[in-house]
Amino acid sequence: MAGARTTLYDPAPAALDEGRRFAGWRPQSLHSLWTEAGLIDVRTTANEVPTVFGDFADLWEPFLAGQGPAPGYVAALAPDERDRLRDALRAAVPTRPDGAIPLTARAWAVSGRIP
Repeated sequence: MAGARTTLYDPAPAALDEGRRFAGWRPQSLHSLWTEAGLIDVRTTANEVPTVFGDFADLWEPFLAGQGPAPGYVAALAPDERDRLRDALRAAVPTRPDGAIPLTARAWAVSGRIP
């Protein structure tokens, strides 16, 4: 159908992408910000936390609650679009033979000292 929004090619969620929304919170940007503030010995460190979802439902169900940017987007989709998105996500995530889905959450820490 012409003009119909398709989940896999919908540009709307790009505005919700935290990687884009918080682009200044990347290691080099954080390092520059702290250095420009006059700090020395500035270091950025990735804090990574392994997260393992028991199965796909464990990963998907929070998206249906509508709380936050991504779940809000998912909740606003028409049922057929939501189903296409679910199926695309299911195909894209790494899944172990037991059905578990291992992912990694990352937050950046910055440290420096006053000269």
